[in-house]
Amino acid sequence: MGVELGKIFDSVMKNSLFKNKSVLQTGYSPDSIPHREKQIELVASIMAPVLRGERVSNLFIYGKTGTGKTLSVQYVKDEIMKRSKEMGIEIRMEYINCKLKKVADTEYRILAALITELGGSVPATGLPTDQVYSRFIQLIDNKKQLVILIFDEIDQAVKKISDDFLYSLTRLNSELSKAQISIIGISNDVTFLENIDPRVRSSLGEEEIVFPPYNAVQLKDILNSRCKDAFKENVVDEAVISKCAAFAAREHGDARRALDLLRIAAELAERDGKSVIDEVYIDQANNKIERDKILAIVETEPSQFQAVLYSILQLTKQRKGNEEFYTGDIFNHYQDLCGKIKIEILTQRRISDIIAEIDMLGLINANVISKGRHGRTREVKLSIPQNLMDKVEVILTESLGV
Repeated sequence: MGVELGKIFDSVMKNSLFKNKSVLQTGYSPDSIPHREKQIELVASIMAPVLRGERVSNLFIYGKTGTGKTLSVQYVKDEIMKRSKEMGIEIRMEYINCKLKKVADTEYRILAALITELGGSVPATGLPTDQVYSRFIQLIDNKKQLVILIFDEIDQAVKKISDDFLYSLTRLNSELSKAQISIIGISNDVTFLENIDPRVRSSLGEEEIVFPPYNAVQLKDILNSRCKDAFKENVVDEAVISKCAAFAAREHGDARRALDLLRIAAELAERDGKSVIDEVYIDQANNKIERDKILAIVETEPSQFQAVLYSILQLTKQRKGNEEFYTGDIFNHYQDLCGKIKIEILTQRRISDIIAEIDMLGLINANVISKGRHGRTREVKLSIPQNLMDKVEVILTESLGV
């Protein structure tokens, strides 16, 4: 066994296709962001008054996953922080990723994360929320400063805990005597502000920017610019880059997906001892990403979403996948499940919304059919690949405590 492993390790050391793999990974900040110049200028012009010591307008940025929203905001943030140090202006810009389960699943945890970022601390649980707000105010209002809070994937936090925390944050400025707060929200859901409380919308939606999807030509430019730093010479040819760009353009112009495809394809080729990335590895990488995406969705969605999906999974197993079932069947199974795992039972209308959401994510096919005078319902069929069913069931069983 030791000799076999030695051969694998030696092969990997000798046959690396990468010059710098991190260039293709999430979290890498490039020196330039192709095809986002206009959006970066807009973000910068909205945020620039902070350098004059003025509170800036709240800003909401929308766009599908992988359209450069976070990258562009971080780029402007870094430039503003550099300039503020040169000018001696007191500015705090704090970034919170609302998709992280242990950060944004309660209002308490969001505030605790902000307090930690600002150099303070609160216990993980135990204090009343109003006391945590008081600590937050004490922390930022001890001197004259401008605070910009950046909430990435803010729609995820609102989905889990409601929009009350946003309203509370926007109202804090009236309680501050020295500091002032502005909010930047980044959302993958372009209808996000339309679906929140009108009070919150009126206080939040001061400026909005939409990031359009990249097209295949733009994605090729992005991939080419990263390939120079990521790979050794002659590892990737134009056909491979074109195929990656085409796949990602089909997936709502997602640059992150294009970069992931290329990186995973290279890893697979490397394991096979290849010196170049063949197109066949792009297909293999695409299949792997699809599998991983499904498992990530199931793992990170809120418990109500998981309960509905678990009900659909159990109904599919009971009927051996051959017989269709309807929204009412799912609701009945869901009610029984909520009783067992002791979570709140939502209304049938809300469950219908969650079924539509699961359908939109591609985990089920839900066709709306008419039942005449009995109204309309959805005919549901699970569309998770058979080879992932067991893994999905394990995730749901553990998460829900079934």
